[in-house]
Amino acid sequence: MQNISFYQDAFKSYLDAYITNKKPETLYDPIRYILKLGGKRLRPVLTLMTAEIFKCDYKKALDAALSIEVFHNFSLVHDDIMDDAPLRRGRKTVHEKWNVNTGILSGDAMLILAYQLFEKYDPLKFQTLAKLFSKTALEVCEGQQYDIDFETRDDVTIPEYLIMIEFKTAVLIGAAMKMGAIVAEASEEDQMAIYDFGKNLGIAFQLQDDYLDAFGDPKTFGKQIGGDIIENKKTYLYLKALEFSNNDDRYQLEDLFSINPKDNTDKIETVKQLFISSGSSDETKSAIEEYTNKAFSVLETINISDDKKSVLKQFGEQLMKRSV
Repeated sequence: MQNISFYQDAFKSYLDAYITNKKPETLYDPIRYILKLGGKRLRPVLTLMTAEIFKCDYKKALDAALSIEVFHNFSLVHDDIMDDAPLRRGRKTVHEKWNVNTGILSGDAMLILAYQLFEKYDPLKFQTLAKLFSKTALEVCEGQQYDIDFETRDDVTIPEYLIMIEFKTAVLIGAAMKMGAIVAEASEEDQMAIYDFGKNLGIAFQLQDDYLDAFGDPKTFGKQIGGDIIENKKTYLYLKALEFSNNDDRYQLEDLFSINPKDNTDKIETVKQLFISSGSSDETKSAIEEYTNKAFSVLETINISDDKKSVLKQFGEQLMKRSV
């Protein structure tokens, strides 16, 4: 087993070799652009790490890891178009730098390229990887549609929200880990268990992202604090605050989430205070811990050595202690 930075460096080298100049440039330049924007490469790193956990050379999982990363970035390109987002990781989004049509077409090409990468595996692995990929990709689309639907609904429930973040975010983390297990030829029981580990960790990760959006350190978070509040997003924090608040506070919160003032400073601070006073912020931290512990419980059932379980647990703990 190597440390995370080793897998990040190995993956970056493989990605750089994959991103070559191809024609037409107007199709492939946007693909190279989005893939070079960086990020922590969490999902491909998990694929490589999982392969080695199941006693397989991580190099054999590089194409599966690359497929996950290409698909993830495809979804970002299309999400940015739907959200009309001007920036991604501090740089212009693809549709802003080029145009919407180029963004759609380059995104479509990335989805095809993601599938194409499985062709490097033997027929049985190809079939297993492609089947998992198809299921996951469709769930990500379903999660995105739920997220869009929630924007115009006033009756979103906590269970619905948890399904949305499971599909939109968590299943891809679970799939990234399961792909590593598939390449390593782990047992079906271990493949499913490592998937559940990743999925539960992914739910905790997204809940923590919701929390940090409101209460993170502006110097380290990397995004505007209160972005979800400005956009009136019905996050776990918001839904729990509605559930726990008295009638007056609930009315105030609903009113704040129906307006879009030019200066959001007062709105953000008032909403954050309502999150705290209602107990929503503490409940969100408890939910993060609950799903993290669910992941760790699944970990105990996987047929790997205790030292490898410890590595995965340490990774999960580091993920949950992040401030960005």
